[in-house]
Amino acid sequence: MNAPRLFLLLATLAATPAWAGAQREEALAANVASAMSRSVSDINAPRLVFDNPREGPLWLAEMSRRLQSRLPDQWMRERLLTAVQYEATRAGLDPQLVLGLIQVESGFNKYAISPVGARGLMQVMPFWVRNIGAANHNLFDLTTNLRYGCTILRHYLDMENGNLFRALGRYNGSLGQAEYPNLVVGAWQRHWQWLPAGSDKVAAVP
Repeated sequence: MNAPRLFLLLATLAATPAWAGAQREEALAANVASAMSRSVSDINAPRLVFDNPREGPLWLAEMSRRLQSRLPDQWMRERLLTAVQYEATRAGLDPQLVLGLIQVESGFNKYAISPVGARGLMQVMPFWVRNIGAANHNLFDLTTNLRYGCTILRHYLDMENGNLFRALGRYNGSLGQAEYPNLVVGAWQRHWQWLPAGSDKVAAVP
């Protein structure tokens, strides 16, 4: 692909509007800001994290199959999925929930920009970089965006004492409205639920 066509493709992707609302910029308690800052600055290479290591390749293969129509390149799919599973688990989140959120927020377009300026896969507002990050943090970078998004959602879940619907409302800037939480949970339930074969666990979907 020649340079002008490549530039046009990237510009089109970057301009693609996303579903995101506007996360509210709120004052953070010093201890909360410090903990979130440590979280987004603690850079580790993503890897699959499962209690049973044999489940990792099975999860990756199945999620890769489901994501193939949206992201045809296998290397990119597996890189994205590994980072999602690592960052979500690190933040104490269900990776399948995060996949549902990404589907709704950006459609898995890492260059997505919302009408209010939210960026990347998890549609993170730039003020978060100023409040808890560093000037060199790029929200279009796959791993950086996921680390921010998972840290922010964890923060909102803690604020709401584990109430997922309210936390999702805060994440989208639509607290008190049902549409966005229902969209995310619906995507989670319909497209991303996963349990290992033979598991006697119950899927943790509200």
